[in-house]
Amino acid sequence: MLKQIIFAVMLLITGVSIAQNGTTSPYSYFGIGEQKFKGTAENRSMGGLSVYSDSIHLNFQNPASVAKLQLVNYAVAGSYKYVTQSTETEEQNATATSLDYIAIGIPMGRFGVSFGLLPYTTVGYKLESENEETISQYTGTGGLNKVFMAFAYQFTPNFTFGIDANYNFGNTEKKTFVDEVGNQFGTREVLRSDLKGFSFNFGAEYIFKLNDYLQLTTSATYSPATSFKADGERSLSTTILTDNGTAIPVDTRVTYLDGLDIKFPSQFTIGGGIGTSKDWFIGAQYSNVKMSNFNDPLLNVGTIEFMDANRYRIGGFFIPNYNSISSYWHRVVYRAGARYEENGFNVAGEDINEFGISFGVGLPVGRFYSNLNLGFEIGSRGTTNNGLVKENFFNTFISLSLNDKWFEKRYID
Repeated sequence: MLKQIIFAVMLLITGVSIAQNGTTSPYSYFGIGEQKFKGTAENRSMGGLSVYSDSIHLNFQNPASVAKLQLVNYAVAGSYKYVTQSTETEEQNATATSLDYIAIGIPMGRFGVSFGLLPYTTVGYKLESENEETISQYTGTGGLNKVFMAFAYQFTPNFTFGIDANYNFGNTEKKTFVDEVGNQFGTREVLRSDLKGFSFNFGAEYIFKLNDYLQLTTSATYSPATSFKADGERSLSTTILTDNGTAIPVDTRVTYLDGLDIKFPSQFTIGGGIGTSKDWFIGAQYSNVKMSNFNDPLLNVGTIEFMDANRYRIGGFFIPNYNSISSYWHRVVYRAGARYEENGFNVAGEDINEFGISFGVGLPVGRFYSNLNLGFEIGSRGTTNNGLVKENFFNTFISLSLNDKWFEKRYID
């Protein structure tokens, strides 16, 4: 019965989320969109920390973790984002809702396998600039999704290694309209592209037993550079702007863009943490992304410069008493963390960096240590210098991490 309920919930959330944008950020214009966080709600509640893994939760960031599963795990999550976008002179509010992931993990002795679907990048912005001489409008939609399958093997009780293979697919559409005051005609450019390609991620985890209770956990992951194929078209139109602001094309010329390669950079992550199993844990991790190697032939670079990015995360959790009978709240997992990230691009001489503080809880539900995870994050991205946009955001994310036992032998029917 549990499997049928989970399947129905997944279908419902997927259907609701198909038409929803995962971002409203103007910075999603650059590259192939704003890169979504590849991790669970439990990770996000700890500043995005992915060092820790256990036998009852999935960990998408390190494929080695799936070898530690002892129960079949179903995971599904969604998030809601409220953001205030401001320049030096103006301010507006926006919201975005998205499906974050659907996944299943299956233990098979020393082996483990997981598979699922999650968004990879998302494009979503609508901007307008008007002065005495020019009216400019910019809109963008779309993004990439990722279907993944991870395999892992536990060589020893302390060492695991894994790999995940990903098929990335999706499409984007970016529109630019410029109308100069006094001219009879304006100009509209529409860039549509379909993207697809494979990517891989390798991960390892090693645990050092410091004593009977305390252990040191270390982890490392590496994603090699990869290329996505892009097919699309660029249309350039002469337009007439109506009184209600609609641009009507008068003459259109289309250029087909087939077989282009978008080079996506490699990423390396290393981390470590210390704690007591099922009681508490605190850790930190560092990532380096070779964004200087990013190349998108569809992007009109202008004043944009790509550079290597560094990301720092710290976080942890605390469980008062995981097997308490007298108090439900003693079995709750309390999580918190912080992160600082360089997004890897400079616009108009300004680095676009991001900072966030997060916290959350894991609420026990049902059998087999299943839980409902609720988290929150506050933070900011960007700057108002040089006419850019600063975003102050508040994220809410919720997930179900449900465990079940397959092939359980029944003694009484």
